[in-house]
Amino acid sequence: MGAKKRRALRFIVLLGLVSLFADVTYEGARSITGPFMAILGASGAVVGVVAGLGELVGYGMRLAAGYFTDKTQRYWALTIFGYAVNLLAAPALAFAGSWQIAAVLIILERFGKAVRSPAKDTMLSFATKETGRGWGFGLHESLDQIGAIAGPLLISALLFFKESYQFGFAMLIFPALASLGVLAGARFSYPQPQAMESVRFERGKSAFSKTYWIYLLATGLIAAGYADFALIAYHFQKSALVPALWIPLFYSIAMAVDGLAALWMGKMFDVKGLKVLIFVTVLSAFFAPLVFLGGFSSGLAGMILWGIGMGSQESLLRAVVARLIVPQKRGLAYGMLHFGFGVFWFAGSALMGILYDVSIVSLVLFSVLAQLASIPLFLFLKRNQACQ
Repeated sequence: MGAKKRRALRFIVLLGLVSLFADVTYEGARSITGPFMAILGASGAVVGVVAGLGELVGYGMRLAAGYFTDKTQRYWALTIFGYAVNLLAAPALAFAGSWQIAAVLIILERFGKAVRSPAKDTMLSFATKETGRGWGFGLHESLDQIGAIAGPLLISALLFFKESYQFGFAMLIFPALASLGVLAGARFSYPQPQAMESVRFERGKSAFSKTYWIYLLATGLIAAGYADFALIAYHFQKSALVPALWIPLFYSIAMAVDGLAALWMGKMFDVKGLKVLIFVTVLSAFFAPLVFLGGFSSGLAGMILWGIGMGSQESLLRAVVARLIVPQKRGLAYGMLHFGFGVFWFAGSALMGILYDVSIVSLVLFSVLAQLASIPLFLFLKRNQACQ
């Protein structure tokens, strides 16, 4: 392995550790926000709308963050500020005395993630030039998911010893501080991450071609049909099919599948291209009937498929953008990708929250069909040799 590749790999691992501790914090919190809001008096529709609005803010604000990333090239400043807001909002939920206050903090946490995501993804894209796009993003995602597994497990253990959601939220301050500490170290070691990839323009890769817009529409359809875990957890608690202690454990299992699948999918993407994304999209589209229409065992199987789909969203979708877009425009490209994703996610989450209170079967049908509608678009891109 050459010196440039080793340096790029170390950078990916460092940001992976930042994400690991960050995920312990906010994924631990997200594993119980649905039941927590239910206890505070929120309805299924409210949980769905808040979850969707949080994703709308979390993804929508990335458009502005991506623009400022490219305009200023202040990759570290935007990343550090975003992480600080993102991480400190989660333990603050310990002080929420109503579902309205909890909703504000949930949305604020998503806002912080929005600010830092385009800058962080752009920095990662510089490093993946040396390691392989799919493998680099897949490795980062797998480290990220170690934290996503540990967070809900930590919350589950805390609830076992002390049945208090507030106590669980408060303890998340410690991994939050660890994440910020590693981030400071990464900033010191890699002050100019763009030096890992040449920033010359590449012929044949315009920033926002027809291919890019078709790709955005396809990812939006996936987002529209992807139920947020807050609504899934709400269903598990309301239906009493899954004991309260098992709900965060189900989430941890899904995150473990996410991390393992991301490694495999990333490696395969570097060889097979869009074929991998198409296969995973079809497979994961069927999580909804298992989660919402079955019992304990089928719910677990559904969460495994849900985790596979999440691994694809967090690794392959970003890797495709790195192949399509020149370095100077990637911040905005990632921002636009996430903005579209968030708009569709909000619309889909809000609709599924409403459908849950009316007809769970209708919710399931919408979820499956919306995701499968992306397949013809991916096939079109594949036939036109896009993202290969």
